[in-house]
Amino acid sequence: MPRKKTLKLATFNVNGIGSRLPHLLDWLGKEQPDIVALQELKATDQAFPADALEKAGYGAIWHGQASWNGVALLGRDSMPVESRRDLPGDPSDKQSRYIEAAIHGIVIGGLYLPNGNPQPGPKFEYKLQWMERLRRHATTMVDVAQPVALMGDFNVIPTDEDVYDPRSFRKDALLQPQSRHAYEQLLEQGWTDSLRQVFGDERIYTFWDYFRQHAERDRGLRIDHVLLNPVLAKRLKKAGVDRWVRLQEKASDHAPTWVEVAAD
Repeated sequence: MPRKKTLKLATFNVNGIGSRLPHLLDWLGKEQPDIVALQELKATDQAFPADALEKAGYGAIWHGQASWNGVALLGRDSMPVESRRDLPGDPSDKQSRYIEAAIHGIVIGGLYLPNGNPQPGPKFEYKLQWMERLRRHATTMVDVAQPVALMGDFNVIPTDEDVYDPRSFRKDALLQPQSRHAYEQLLEQGWTDSLRQVFGDERIYTFWDYFRQHAERDRGLRIDHVLLNPVLAKRLKKAGVDRWVRLQEKASDHAPTWVEVAAD
């Protein structure tokens, strides 16, 4: 088999892996990403469809939770080598929101950042605390010699250019100055926001809610991000969003978001 020239990394909030498994398998078959981070499994560890994913050619590790949250990492023709399955900094936090592994020579931190609504309130405080823990952990990953990617549903709209109507989200936790500042602190460490790097000022969205045909009208948000450390950012070739997945019947409200990097 000839050596691959590029690797495709993708993140996808499936919004319930049980009900969305046909969509996920269809997307994997058509797009064939090499590395995938999944969020919002809404399934226990026992209910995770490892056998179906294996038949599709993907090794998987996962951290499930009944009814809520849940994250997983997939490797095409490869089994992820797990390094951690929680975000350090708060041993009392039992929510399944982070998983980390080496896949195809790249260290992947797959994350599902808290939504934080309603704000102000305890859910927003938890979001900010979680982001501070992520910031601290990210400092240990950004300057290493290995390629590293942090990817997932960040539940942060970085700028007004990342939402179809900023005015309607002014009170939303995803757009608060504190949320944006915490995200900006990550970038200041040296991480590259890959979609923005590729698309520049062009508007591109990764999430569309279920109201008023927002997906069909492309009235969305950009909240799913792929951040690359300097070693991996040098290998960035392409980026995109598979919006066709969101336009399917009974789809997740997110679309797969991906980048292509040169193979090492």
